[in-house]
Amino acid sequence: MKKRYNLVAVLSTVVLVCCGALILGQKVNAAGEGKITGTVKLDGAAPHMKGIDMSKDPYCSKAHATDPAHLETYVVGASGGLENVVLYISDGLPASAATEASTVPVFDQKNCMYTPHVLALDTNQKFKVVTSDQTAHNIHPLPNPMINVGWNQSQPPGAPPVEKSWKNVEVIPVQCNIHPWMHGWFVVVKGPYATTDDKGSYTIENVPPGSYTVTAWQEAAGTQTQKVTVAAGASATADFSFKAK
Repeated sequence: MKKRYNLVAVLSTVVLVCCGALILGQKVNAAGEGKITGTVKLDGAAPHMKGIDMSKDPYCSKAHATDPAHLETYVVGASGGLENVVLYISDGLPASAATEASTVPVFDQKNCMYTPHVLALDTNQKFKVVTSDQTAHNIHPLPNPMINVGWNQSQPPGAPPVEKSWKNVEVIPVQCNIHPWMHGWFVVVKGPYATTDDKGSYTIENVPPGSYTVTAWQEAAGTQTQKVTVAAGASATADFSFKAK
């Protein structure tokens, strides 16, 4: 009986040690993760964004009666910050770090526009398409059929969210067949990412120590890359400047 008690005690100790090591390892890993921050600006004057004629749908037209809608190809802040630019790690990321994201982003159809205009996603990351409008829409992404499987689904007023994900890396244009002016993007990447705000600022979180290539994507100006090195628990900087095309 005494031997049996000794065996149980030993096993219990092993379990506690393993659990402690696992918890400690998680804390060390979390503490070791860094980030990449920066700004993206437009070099030169912002191009004129053409107004959108929504008169074919009275609901859409009324929604913009006091705030006329414009194309969102270039959205530039007062200080020249470029919004809707997607930043991601295109080279150097360990396979163990390129895990599926846990958040569920939302792509809204609001006032007959897509909000956000550009939605960045990790591969296999679930997202929701919703509608805030009292007019019918249909969401119609147009991926390369050799890369991802496309779909086309209606959303009348009050319809439940459409939940989807994309399996492979790709930049996917989105349109509404009912309202031809509605255009947006799904930018599917692998691993951590960020999208610039109205000041052109961004932060890519949860980046393990290492040397990487950071890519900045803008729907009309194209892409740029920079090399950065992230130290454990530290922040690296990568600023970009695009010229309008």
